Amino acid sequence: MFFIPQYILILFVTILIDYVAAIYIEKSDQSRKKKYLIISIVATCLVLIIFKYLDFFNQNMIQLSHLLGFYYPEKVIKVVLPIGLSFHTFQSLSYVIEVYRGHQKAERNFGIYSLYVMFYPQLVTGPIERPQNLLVQLKEEKKLDYSNLSNGLRLILYGLFVKMVIADNLASYVDQIYANPKEYGTLSILTGLFFYSFQIYCDFLGYSTIAVGCAKSMGYNLMDNFKNPYFSKGIGEFWQRWHISLSSWFRDYVYFSLGGNKVKIQRWMINILIVFALSGFWHGANWTFIIWGLAHGFIYIMESLSDRYLPRIKELKNSWVNLLYITKTFILVSFIWILFRASSIYQVKTLLASLLKNIHLQDKFYVDPKVWIFLGIFILSDYVLFNTRFDKWCSVQKSYARWSVYFILIFMIIVFSSINNFPFIYFQF
Repeated sequence: MFFIPQYILILFVTILIDYVAAIYIEKSDQSRKKKYLIISIVATCLVLIIFKYLDFFNQNMIQLSHLLGFYYPEKVIKVVLPIGLSFHTFQSLSYVIEVYRGHQKAERNFGIYSLYVMFYPQLVTGPIERPQNLLVQLKEEKKLDYSNLSNGLRLILYGLFVKMVIADNLASYVDQIYANPKEYGTLSILTGLFFYSFQIYCDFLGYSTIAVGCAKSMGYNLMDNFKNPYFSKGIGEFWQRWHISLSSWFRDYVYFSLGGNKVKIQRWMINILIVFALSGFWHGANWTFIIWGLAHGFIYIMESLSDRYLPRIKELKNSWVNLLYITKTFILVSFIWILFRASSIYQVKTLLASLLKNIHLQDKFYVDPKVWIFLGIFILSDYVLFNTRFDKWCSVQKSYARWSVYFILIFMIIVFSSINNFPFIYFQF
C-alpha cells in the first residue's frame, strides 16, 4: 500500500477468489471440483498476466505484425508491477491445488487464510510456502521463546551480512561490466560474470535468510530456499539446491501434472523443457528469461541422458572427479546467468562478442582487494555451512566462538556495507 495504495485490491481479489474457490472445491463432486479449480487458476493467473506480461505480449505482437506485414495498433501499455506478485500468486495457487488434490482442507477462517497469503516475512520474495506447512502454524498459539528469538536473530544477522557486505559490494562491479561491455577485456568480463554469480546468490540468499529468521523469531518455521547450490555436481542437483520453493513448486504442480518421467523419453524431454521455459518466464517478461530457462532445461536433459546411457562415467566418483563436476556446473551456470542479467538479446550478443574479441584489450577495471577478501570469507562460510544452516551451526559452537562470529559480522556490516543502495534483485519478479 505504501508502494501504490490501490494495489492492496490486487491482494484482496486474489485472496477472495481462492478462498471461495477452495471451499466450493472441497464440498463439490469431481466434475464441479475441476471446474472451480480451473476458474480459480485462470482468475488468479489473469491478474499476474495483466500486470506482468501484458506489455510483453503487446510488444511481441507489434514486432510480429511488422514482420508479417499486417496492421496492429501500436499501443504503449505500461503497468507498474506490484512488488511480490509472482510469489504470492504461486503461494495462493498451491493452496487451491492442494485442496483439489485432497491434501489440504479448505480454510474457513478468512483471516487465517489471508494471513497465509500475506505473511509479511515472505510476502514479497518468498520462500513460496505450502499450506500444509504454514497454515497449521498460523493456528497455533505462539509465545515468546528464547531459542526461537535467538535463532531468528542469528539468521537475520547472517542474511544482512551476505546481502549488504557481499552482494552489494559486488553489484557495482557487475553494473560496470554490463553497462558497456565493449570497453572491457576478456579477463574483466569473466571477473564480472564470476561476481554476478555470487551477487545474485548472496542477494537472494540474504533475503531468504532474513525472511526465515524473521518468521523463526516469532516461532514460525519456513522452508529453506537455498542449500549451497554452487557445490552442486550437475544442473539437476543445482535446482534441488537453488530457489527450492520455486523449483519444487514447478516440479509438484507442473512437471508431475504433465506426466513427469512416467512417459516416453521424447515426451519426458518436452516436459522438462516446458517446466524450465515456464520457470524462466516466471522470472520476467523477456525472451532472455525464457532462453535462460530453456538453456538449463537442455543441459539437464543432456546430463540425465548421460547418466542413463553412460553409467560408467557416473560411477567414477571421488573427491577430484566431484570437484571437476562442481567446477563444470558452476561455469555453466555462470555463463547462463548472462541471459538472466542482460536486459535484452542485443546486450547478450554484445557481451559475448566482447568476451571473445577483447582478449588483448587492456582496460582499467580495478577491483578493491577487500572485495576479494569478502568473497573468500563467504565461500568459506558456504563450505562450512554445507547442508546446514547458520543458526544450527551456531547452536553447537562454544559461546566464545559464536559471539566472536557475531561481533565480526556486525563489524563488517557497519564498516564495509556498500555506500550505494541496491534493492533486492528478486523484488522485480
